[in-house]
Amino acid sequence: MYPHGRLTYKTPFGSGMEQQLPFKILISFDKFVRYYEELAKSGNKFERNKAARILEAQKPYPELREGFTDVATLEKHREVLQILLTDAFSGVLSDNEIKAVSLPYVNVLFNPSRRLKKILEAAGPGYEPILQNGDEDFDYIMACTVILNFYFGYHLDFTRPYTFQIPSAEGVMHYYRVMYNADFMEIIPQKGAPEITQKDVDELLARPHDVEFWKSKIPPNSFVSKGFVIANLFNATSEYAISAIKSSLIGRMDRRTENFIDGLEDTFRSFFDLQDLKIGFITYSEYRNAFEKVEGNRVKSFILKDQSAKECKKALCIGSYEKLIEQHSYHVVPDVAKFLENSKGNALYKGLLKQGIESAIFAPITDQGELLGVLELVSARANVLNGVNATKLDDVMPYLAATISRTKTEEANLIDAVIQHECTTIHDSVLWRFKEEARRFIRSDEEGKRPNFKEISFRDVHPLFGQVDIKGSSEARNSAVQKDLLIQLSAIRSILQRLLDDFGLPIYEELIFRVNEHMTEINELLLNNAEQSIFNFVREEIIPVFRHVKTLDKDLRDLVKFYEEGIDSEMQAYYDHRKNYDISVRQINQSLTRHLDQRQEEAQKMFPHYYERYQTDGVEHNMYIGTSIVQDRTFDHLYLQNLRLWQLQVMCEMENAHYRIKPTLPISLDVASLIMVHNTEITIRFRMDEKRFDVDGTYNARYEIIKKRIDKAYIKGKRERLTQPGKMVIVYSQKSDELEYLGYISFLRSKGYFTDAIEIVDLESVQGVSGLKAIRADILYSRDAEEQRTYTYQDLMETLES
Repeated sequence: MYPHGRLTYKTPFGSGMEQQLPFKILISFDKFVRYYEELAKSGNKFERNKAARILEAQKPYPELREGFTDVATLEKHREVLQILLTDAFSGVLSDNEIKAVSLPYVNVLFNPSRRLKKILEAAGPGYEPILQNGDEDFDYIMACTVILNFYFGYHLDFTRPYTFQIPSAEGVMHYYRVMYNADFMEIIPQKGAPEITQKDVDELLARPHDVEFWKSKIPPNSFVSKGFVIANLFNATSEYAISAIKSSLIGRMDRRTENFIDGLEDTFRSFFDLQDLKIGFITYSEYRNAFEKVEGNRVKSFILKDQSAKECKKALCIGSYEKLIEQHSYHVVPDVAKFLENSKGNALYKGLLKQGIESAIFAPITDQGELLGVLELVSARANVLNGVNATKLDDVMPYLAATISRTKTEEANLIDAVIQHECTTIHDSVLWRFKEEARRFIRSDEEGKRPNFKEISFRDVHPLFGQVDIKGSSEARNSAVQKDLLIQLSAIRSILQRLLDDFGLPIYEELIFRVNEHMTEINELLLNNAEQSIFNFVREEIIPVFRHVKTLDKDLRDLVKFYEEGIDSEMQAYYDHRKNYDISVRQINQSLTRHLDQRQEEAQKMFPHYYERYQTDGVEHNMYIGTSIVQDRTFDHLYLQNLRLWQLQVMCEMENAHYRIKPTLPISLDVASLIMVHNTEITIRFRMDEKRFDVDGTYNARYEIIKKRIDKAYIKGKRERLTQPGKMVIVYSQKSDELEYLGYISFLRSKGYFTDAIEIVDLESVQGVSGLKAIRADILYSRDAEEQRTYTYQDLMETLES
């Protein structure tokens, strides 16, 4: 290099040659001089005279043609070399061209043009540019391709961009791509140099990264590279910066680390050639129409400053709002002070000036028409960021958009993972609130705190509860269990009796006695522990006997196998009547939940509300509606009334859905429906330990107590259960609720959901809950969805049984 009138260099060869290459580098100007020897013979008079002067000047220095390896020799012959290279380094072009004498794969820049000399001087005293993109193994392979092309005549593409990294006087890093002119290089084989065939080339191309294999074919120093190259440098800072930005953004490195943000900021400084340039990012929330700070405390925002979020209309002026939010175009502020004056003190420009910002560019980051966020570029100098250099962003914004889009997806996945881990599945209507808490959780974790997922509550919501219960399900299950146990015990007794008859062992008689005791016990009454007691008896007493019996003779073995074939492998017991019961309950629940879930999708479109349902012996559901549940809509009591009417109608439809499948069930089971009306707002809280919502507070707990006990209630003064097949039961405590629901029933009666049979009853007190009343309305049924004719429950039963 020649930055200050003297040669400085950093090279891997000469006295400290460490880098291995397939050729020895011999610095020589022989081929260049031969050009002048030819010109001295065949050129015009002017060319011959000039060639003669150059040949005369270099004649006393034969080593310039013979060649040398010590780079210091270049400095020794600097004056004569400047004469020799006059044509290659035209003085007319020296202020424009960036070029120097160099050597392949070596950090040498000698005899720089005036423009390159100025660039090197501006970099500062002692600055030594290093050739970038170099890799010792790759350089070896590239040098081999040079030999294959220039000496052996093969045609391989061996180009690869190399750059010098040189800072400007202001400290902004610039990148200069190098193009080598190798017209004055010669490749000369050493003694024992290999012969390379097409087969060798094919093998080399098949192993492009195996440097040891390349060395086996073309050993180190088997050739001589004699001559020099002319390095032409081109300022590629913009392309390099775009490439670096693209690589950084598309790469999988952690975008929240300080190194990443600092590196990206340095790249943008090179891109705009502004040392004091700073960058910031903010994301855009469409549902809030607000800017939000990027998660993590290392990403700055000059619009938000220390705030975590701010509504766009409050954060921007009218003009910037139109450009960024509505038009998705750049908002350029070349002179912040003037914009502040023209806007009559707008807070955006006040805030920028307080931060020492004099010019700025705000660029919207969009993807397929959706605004994702804003890139902020700011400088402490006025007019250095302006409408002209803002257009440079056109080349990088697509990569920013792709990165932000991917980051949002990754963040959404992380938020979902946190919610799934902390809260299990959450209903869509309240998911927004859990996402907010998940973001806070993630931010606390990134800041090194001990994050905890706080309990989430929704205040002043209206509850709605309904259930469609399978009537007599306990009795039906007990009957099925009783029948299966009796069949299994009878089969066991038959085998034991055969054993007693054949072998006469008293133990068989004792086991028969115990089997008979179990059968007598469950014939009279199936106690809660009887099923498990019989299961234990069979497992511990009967199975070991049967296992032994199968070793005695073939007839007994076949008898036991026939018994075992009737035993369900999963239940380890006789499972026939219970299977019919389980299938019946499952099909009823599936029919009910399918209809309820499908209709719920429509209800959510009317007004968002929290919805959950549970399957037991039947289906029950909870709904909560109110202002705190929704994000961006205004709640009105009208939506509560609409949801109550919807619930009443849908539960009538669920009743119909059940009775349409009832004839196909293995066991004929009825259902009974109940709605509970609560006219007071309550608070619900998500219980982190139970992963579910529950009412919050002592007063609100009364609502849960009533819910759990109401279906066991009796009508006051009668021994009649409140819920009955064929009747819709609506439980309430206030006269206003009674009038409201009578109005709904009257409306639905006109649409064929109810008969004229309606009664109002008082309820017996249920464990401290008193004063409740109920409406019981007879439901109308149709045998299929298309049938116009309707039936009462009694008519339907007679029709189904006929």
